[in-house]
Amino acid sequence: MTERLLVPPRLRRGDTIGLFCPAGPVRDIRRLHAGIKLIKEQGFEVKLCGAHGPSSGYLADSDEQRVAGLHRLWHDEEVKALLAIRGGYGCLRIVARLDWDLLRRHPKFLIGFSDVTVLLSALGQQAGLVTLHGPMVTTLSDSGEEGIHSLFGLLTGRFEEHLRCQGVEILREGMGQGRLIGGNLTTLVHLLGTPWESSWDGCVLVIEDTGESMYRIDRMLTQLALAGRLEGLAGLLLGEFDGGGDTTADLRLQEAVWSRVLELAPAGYPVWAGFPVGHGKRNLALPLGMEVVMDSSNASLHLLTGSVVFG
Repeated sequence: MTERLLVPPRLRRGDTIGLFCPAGPVRDIRRLHAGIKLIKEQGFEVKLCGAHGPSSGYLADSDEQRVAGLHRLWHDEEVKALLAIRGGYGCLRIVARLDWDLLRRHPKFLIGFSDVTVLLSALGQQAGLVTLHGPMVTTLSDSGEEGIHSLFGLLTGRFEEHLRCQGVEILREGMGQGRLIGGNLTTLVHLLGTPWESSWDGCVLVIEDTGESMYRIDRMLTQLALAGRLEGLAGLLLGEFDGGGDTTADLRLQEAVWSRVLELAPAGYPVWAGFPVGHGKRNLALPLGMEVVMDSSNASLHLLTGSVVFG
């Protein structure tokens, strides 16, 4: 795609953010309440829609009800942005049911990560909207000042054009410029060959994952490479990869991921690791669909606000 994507209208203090479960159910009601409290402390109102209580199943509600909840919030003029309560699994089941005319006519920010990667990708590809890959309601209270500041900064139109992130490892140097795409590795692999897959060519890809063993991550990375998705990238940002184990095991996993990526990623574009995106405490909000520049000389990510249209 060469057309510039649209950044939805920015929010103002006092605006309402719609909260919904597009995939799995709430597992910890305390984390939900903590997230709502934090949103209100930032000066916003909330409106909950659809089933959002604990459930023994793996879906928050039926496909029809989850779609209806999203549409209801999107159509509600009082709601200025939609924030997923949590991920899990289920967005792939509803993406084909979405009313794209409605989503295009009333542009709003959609925020989330993990399984919500499906919706973020589809909104960019089908509706031409910039979306926010960032903390969800049940992860907000653990996101730290960096993640919270970046999320509400982007929502209110404060785009920090130069992001310097501590702890980034430059695995391969160079400069790279392209549209920012990506999200959860498992979810991106599930989108391959579907109508909801974003274009990869000339893009800067960010990926992260959690709870996956190395052989599964290897398999997914290898599939991306064999499908040609790593060939035409402008840059690659590796976020956090954790296996859900102890710190030492997670560090070994991260290093194994980095090594395999360098084996698979063709030469010609920069590769960074340890970027603060993922299921852990560091989850920087990022505007997917906006062009960025990876500058390896000082490990800074530049947001090119002129590459998009502001609503």
